[in-house]
Amino acid sequence: MPMHDHHHHTSGEHAHGPDGACAHAHEHAARAPEALARAEDECRSRGERLTPVRRRVLEALYATHKPLSAYDIAEILPPEAGGKRLSAVSIYRALDFLITGGFVHRLESRNAFVACPSRHAPGEVVVFMICERCGGVDERHSEKLRAALAEISDANGFEPRARIIELNGACAHCREGA
Repeated sequence: MPMHDHHHHTSGEHAHGPDGACAHAHEHAARAPEALARAEDECRSRGERLTPVRRRVLEALYATHKPLSAYDIAEILPPEAGGKRLSAVSIYRALDFLITGGFVHRLESRNAFVACPSRHAPGEVVVFMICERCGGVDERHSEKLRAALAEISDANGFEPRARIIELNGACAHCREGA
């Protein structure tokens, strides 16, 4: 079974615009209103609230397909009324909520965060392909990989907490342009 594209594009469509931004960055941002509305609906159905701070953090992540650190998010977000910037504590609290809710993923290798517009089934394996040249991140899912990891875990009596794999390298577009 091939890897499924639930997030961005197939590798052949990975293109950069005149500004150097990946073409699918615009597609990612275009999905933001729908994904934000879905996040609000899901929070409401669980009796939780997508507070203004949580929403602003999620919007900042949807504005790019590149991973952002909490510091990056603080720099991007416009100041609140009175010119005060969001504190790091507020941003980390919002990120914790968004990660727990499945709206954001943390990339361990970068200590950075990416928005996730797709919803994952429990135990689904998420593969992030991180381009070391342009900084773009593509997300894929693979049933074959999920089954292989489950077999390895079961054979060793291991219960995984997370099923996220990070691949670092060069995206198709950057490789073609080299």
